[in-house]
Amino acid sequence: MDTERMIKSAEKVCAAFPAFRPKLALVMGSGWREVANGFTVKHSLDYADIPGLGAPQVAGHGGQLLLAQQGGVELLIFSGRRHGYEGAGWDPIAFPVCLAKTMGAQGLVLTNSAGGINPRFRAGAVMIIDDHINLMGTNPLIGPHHAFWGPRFPDMTGVYDADYRRQLDEAGKRAGVPLEHGVYLAVTGPSYETPAEIGAFRGMGADAVGMSTVPEAILARAAGLKVAGISCITNAAAGFGQTLSHEDVLAGAKAAIPGLTRLLKEFVEEV
Repeated sequence: MDTERMIKSAEKVCAAFPAFRPKLALVMGSGWREVANGFTVKHSLDYADIPGLGAPQVAGHGGQLLLAQQGGVELLIFSGRRHGYEGAGWDPIAFPVCLAKTMGAQGLVLTNSAGGINPRFRAGAVMIIDDHINLMGTNPLIGPHHAFWGPRFPDMTGVYDADYRRQLDEAGKRAGVPLEHGVYLAVTGPSYETPAEIGAFRGMGADAVGMSTVPEAILARAAGLKVAGISCITNAAAGFGQTLSHEDVLAGAKAAIPGLTRLLKEFVEEV
């Protein structure tokens, strides 16, 4: 990662909006972009205009940084996510975390669409991430150490903040959105998993699988931010009687948009 370049880019965004003081940053995953419409947007920037970020290359990701507000709380909303399989390196993935910390945010909410491994989950279920398994075969902190990311060997116990998880449960009750809890397993993609792989992941204790979230969670934890993770279970994973497609993932997320919007708005006001 070119941390110095990211910091300079983040400082330019800060200088452009000196009065903006976000308490939280939200990263919207596949199909989640419409959730951002539920918040009051004060300013927006295209990813393509932010050095070190760049426009997403995947359908369902908007590619805009939104400076927003909800219930008196200022928010950074990343409408669209960059993925490692796009081949652009770690900088576009790490930049949202870098900007959140540089602007003084206390926490980061990571959202995604995921395949359900736990047989109890049905399409449309919402899972609060309690922990993760990194099967990406790499780590964004590999390379020369930079003090911006905290200690060289950051502790990953309790990556997903216990208070945030409790507050999400309370927000879910108020929003009328039933919530599951579980372990998210990350692979690199872009191919979907084989049935044999899903069987292995289930044996490892995974409840859902996807191609994101874990790198940002590692970086945010290392940088001292509180982290929350939310998966929308858009489909059953491989081996559960259906073929998989990105179109189905986006359709599954779209159907859940109203509930996801209510959940996040309630959570922001709770925090």
